[in-house]
Amino acid sequence: MKSLQDTYTLRNGVQMPCLGLGTYQSPDAVAAEAVRDALADGYRLIDTAAAYGNERGVGQGIRISGVPREQIFVTSKLRNAAHGYEATRDAFEMTLDRLGLRYLDLYLIHWPNPVQFRTSWQEATLGTWKAFEELYRAGRIRAIGVSNFLPHHIELLKERSGIMPMVDQLRLCPGVTQDEAVSYCRENGIRTEAYSPFGTGSIFKAPEMQLLARKYGRSVGQIVLCWCLQMGHIPLPKSSNPDRVRQNTEIFDFTLEAADVAYISGLRGVCGTAPDPDAAAF
Repeated sequence: MKSLQDTYTLRNGVQMPCLGLGTYQSPDAVAAEAVRDALADGYRLIDTAAAYGNERGVGQGIRISGVPREQIFVTSKLRNAAHGYEATRDAFEMTLDRLGLRYLDLYLIHWPNPVQFRTSWQEATLGTWKAFEELYRAGRIRAIGVSNFLPHHIELLKERSGIMPMVDQLRLCPGVTQDEAVSYCRENGIRTEAYSPFGTGSIFKAPEMQLLARKYGRSVGQIVLCWCLQMGHIPLPKSSNPDRVRQNTEIFDFTLEAADVAYISGLRGVCGTAPDPDAAAF
């Protein structure tokens, strides 16, 4: 990737931007301003979720940005309690209503095995995915995918449905590389996105990353995002600070040495661990 305007081509031919804005933990008013500022700085991928409680704010930010809707790649995710065919259909309509949009560019199942469906997750997931496939075929979603899915979750869809996920959004950050899941996605043509690439801020405290920042004359955040891109992921950094939002785009004029990419990947403990979607208490 050489610029913020570069894209990846998903399996169905849809172009997906190489860097996006995450909006987790941003209330409506904050999300609206962050989205507006990000779009002004050239971002074209905006990521939200029903569980974030800020879809209205994200939609407002899109509208006030002045950027044509067709130039923006909007992602949202299904709330855990809404798994199953009918509930998914209803939840999708509510998401569109809150965003004020006619379609989504990408819709994801947020978690594969919510606590509400712990004993019946396979049946619930298949019902949800059936709704996803119908909405996709109807042109109401341009691409469909999953989040926090591990290989055994995706295998269910591979064996029992007609369309494989096009994206898997995973917690990917220094030391949290989820190698098995990432390898599986690559083998099956699934694009990986990196949520919480900064480890919800913990990476900025790592002295190893501060040393690398000085080596390259960049911020820690820029080093992490460059690492994500060189690992082949689409990073979704979250910030509501206009300066940091802009700074996160200034990563296309340098590359990390291969040894440093490997070093960052091996920094165990600096960003916690990946969640276990089969044991999470939500």
